[in-house]
Amino acid sequence: MSPVSHGASRRLLLAGALAAVSAAVTGCSSGEATVSGGSRRLRIGYFAFPSGDLLVKNRKLLEKELPDYRVTWIKFDSGAAVNQAFLGKSLDIAALGSSPFARGISGGSPIPYKVAWVLDVAGENEALVARKGSGIVDVAGLRGRTVATPFASTSHYSLLAALRTAGLKPSDVKLVDLQPQAVLAAWQRGDIDAAYVWLPTLDELRRTGIQLTSSKEIGAAGKPTLDLAVVSDDLIARDPHAISSWRKAQARALRLLRSDPYGSVAAVAAELGISAADARAQLRQGVFLTPEQAASPDWLGTDGRPGKLLGYVTDTARFLAEQRQLDAAPTEDTVRKAFYLKGLSDDLT
Repeated sequence: MSPVSHGASRRLLLAGALAAVSAAVTGCSSGEATVSGGSRRLRIGYFAFPSGDLLVKNRKLLEKELPDYRVTWIKFDSGAAVNQAFLGKSLDIAALGSSPFARGISGGSPIPYKVAWVLDVAGENEALVARKGSGIVDVAGLRGRTVATPFASTSHYSLLAALRTAGLKPSDVKLVDLQPQAVLAAWQRGDIDAAYVWLPTLDELRRTGIQLTSSKEIGAAGKPTLDLAVVSDDLIARDPHAISSWRKAQARALRLLRSDPYGSVAAVAAELGISAADARAQLRQGVFLTPEQAASPDWLGTDGRPGKLLGYVTDTARFLAEQRQLDAAPTEDTVRKAFYLKGLSDDLT
C-alpha cells in the first residue's frame, strides 16, 4: 500500500466532510449553538457497536441529564468518517477509535477536538479472520494474500501490528480499504482471503472463517486499542456543562452494564436490531471499564495528570508514522494538549 501525504489526506477530508454527514445534519449551520425555539443543540456521533454508548442512546440518559437540549444521534461506520465530520464542524461529541484519534491530532492542522472519555477497550470484538479452506492458519500465511480492513481505523492499526509481529511488511500483502458492510460483501463473493474488522460484521466472518488473532491478544502484547469519545474544541469553549452531563450519562451506562445485564442486553439488541442472545454474546467480547477505572492513572487520569492513555496514543501515532501511515508523529506534549479532563473526577457520581 503506497503512503499518502498527510496534508493531501487532510485536504481530501476537508473536501468530503460536509457531504459525508449532510443528510444527517441538514439545516444545522456549523457555528450554531442553538436550534429553532431557542433550545441548545448537541450532535452526537456513534457506532452501531456494543458499548455503553448504545445504552445512553436507547435509554435517553443524556436527554434526561439535559432536558432542554435537542440531542441528535448520527450513526457512523468508521473513525475516518467521524474525523471528516469534525473537520466539517458537524459534530459536538463522538465515539472514535484510538488510531483515528491519533491521526486526527497529527500534522500541522490537527482536528479541533479532544478526548474526554473511554468507551471500551478492544478485546475479542475486533479480530483478524481468514477464510476456511484458504490454507491460511496464521498471520505469516497472509503473505501475498488479499486482506481487507477499514483504513485509518483501530482494526487497521491492529492489522499492521499483527503483520509486523509476524515479520511481514504491509507491502507483503494486498491491503484493501473496505468499510464493514463492504468487507462482508467482498467476503461472500470470495474477493478477499482475510479481514480485520469489528462486530457485528466480525461474527458473520467467523461463521465461515478461522480467527488468526484479536485486538485482545495484540493489546496484551503492548499495542492496545480503545474506543474513545472526543468533544469539539468549540463545545469545550461554549458549553462545558453539556460535556459534564454527557460524562455522567456515560458513567451511568458503564455501571448499568454491570448492575443490569439483562436490561443492557435488551437495549443493545434493540439498537442493533439483533436477538438478545446475539447482543449478550457481543457484549461479552468487549472490555468495559468502570467509571473509576476510566479516570484512573491506568487510563485517562485526571486534569493535569493524564494517565497511561497518553502513552498509548503517543505510541500509536509513532507506530503509524513508522509504517508510513503518517508523515510525522505528534510530540507527547501535542498529545497531552488533546486531552480534556477538566472536572472528570466530579462527573463520575
